[in-house]
Amino acid sequence: MFKDLVKANRSYRGYDESRRVTREELLEMVDCARLAASSVNMQPLRYYIAWEKDEVDRIQPLTGWAKGLPDLELPHKGMCPTAFIIICQDTKVWESLARFQKDVGLAAQTILLAATEMGLGGCMIGSFQAGEVRRALDLPEHLAPMLVVAIGKPAERIVLTEAAEGESVAYYRDADDVHYVPKRALKDIVLERK
Repeated sequence: MFKDLVKANRSYRGYDESRRVTREELLEMVDCARLAASSVNMQPLRYYIAWEKDEVDRIQPLTGWAKGLPDLELPHKGMCPTAFIIICQDTKVWESLARFQKDVGLAAQTILLAATEMGLGGCMIGSFQAGEVRRALDLPEHLAPMLVVAIGKPAERIVLTEAAEGESVAYYRDADDVHYVPKRALKDIVLERK
């Protein structure tokens, strides 16, 4: 059951814009993230939730999507996410932004698993204009945007494939816009004593 949830949790880059994500759904995702592990239990992360269309529309152009497919503009027109969660670090709790990168990853994955369980999906976006996001959302200086998580109802097909040892693991799209994600085989990534 958990493995099925993990398989369904993909990096979606196309959404059904008619399905609006609610504030309550975003709060539930953040509530799950706050319960995740935190380095030395410092809990320096803060979460900006955006679900109202005008605010989502201000954030979208500040993000960069699918850098592995430079010839495509994703999301396609009319297929943008309908919500965002911006994971910030409160530098009043801890100044070093590098120290809590693990926490950011744990929180983002927890958010996306919660979204998947709700029948939604998302994408972690590390390519974004942090200063512009801070200004667009009027965030105080002590809140550093660390990661943008797009949320919405997925409207694209993603297929996991298994890459043979030595094969490329670069994701790609076919002529029908199906997104393929090669994954290394379990036998190729497990290290054990022989």
